[in-house]
Amino acid sequence: MVVFDKPHALTDAPMHYCPGCTHGIVHRLVAEVIDELGIEGKTIGVAPVGCSVMAYNYFACDMIEAAHGRAPAVATGVKRADPENHVVFTYQGDGDLASIGMAETVHAAARNENITVIFINNAIYGMTGGQMAPTSLPGQVTQTSPYGRDTNHCGFPIKVCELLSELDGPEYLTRVTVNSVKNIKAAKAAIKKAFQNQIDGKGFSLVEVLSSCPTNWGMTPQKALEWIDEKMIPYYPLGVYKDRSAAKEETK
Repeated sequence: MVVFDKPHALTDAPMHYCPGCTHGIVHRLVAEVIDELGIEGKTIGVAPVGCSVMAYNYFACDMIEAAHGRAPAVATGVKRADPENHVVFTYQGDGDLASIGMAETVHAAARNENITVIFINNAIYGMTGGQMAPTSLPGQVTQTSPYGRDTNHCGFPIKVCELLSELDGPEYLTRVTVNSVKNIKAAKAAIKKAFQNQIDGKGFSLVEVLSSCPTNWGMTPQKALEWIDEKMIPYYPLGVYKDRSAAKEETK
């Protein structure tokens, strides 16, 4: 009896992520969805700068490297150039998406570009050493906020799903996490829905995944998963923030 099978859409390359990092879990979920939808040969992923910069080593589908923050713009170009034959997704961290790439994110959503965005929110800059990110929590200690994020000086964290939900354009916006089996299953369902939305031509979908960064948080992997429950979810509540298809069904 097979109890574990690596998704075909994942390569055999060993991942470079730190022990306890949840990027690997999300990679597997994306790959499982690609397998289940039978779209590996029609999928193009876009990975910019950040911890996901080497995602091209891990996904068996075609991958494109984008400049820092520009993944939605690159994905838009790819999708518009061949709208019928390719499923296009971006895989971005919070520093990339919500800081240098905020304009690209907002305008791709406002235009309802028919792409899928996988947004990894671990509330810190991971690859560059643990600096404060746009999503770092109030009071959170980072390399550049050693006394905790001071909202009087640095402002408040950016809640991406809530922000984009105010736009008329996006089709589907949801926030999930992967710190338990139950939450991992829910995250996979959200990713699959986002990809299916694109296949059906419905438009822009963003799946925000609350993720851990044990190394830069200065925690054990287990404590980091608990910190998601204790600190991140209260500030970034899980759930669907926009689903136009569901809203249309309710009005029938």
